[in-house]
Amino acid sequence: MSNTQIRELLAKLQEEIQKTELDDDTRALVRDLDSDIHGLLETEGDRAATDSVVEKAKALETNFATEHPTIERFMREVIDTLVRMGI
Repeated sequence: MSNTQIRELLAKLQEEIQKTELDDDTRALVRDLDSDIHGLLETEGDRAATDSVVEKAKALETNFATEHPTIERFMREVIDTLVRMGI
């Protein structure tokens, strides 16, 4: 998957986040994750940085699993894509 494709996936995630009622802390965590992923794409971060971002994404995915299944699905796609890309 190319950087363009993951950027498109992140944009879809952001669209879904905008349509969903979330607390400010969760929105901030999603923004931070988005920023971290874009940073990885720009710098082609090392394995440790990628692992850290994937762990953040997994924690958010768990939070969304019960109340926001659509967002959880997008988070799963982001995680799977990051792992496959091996940034």
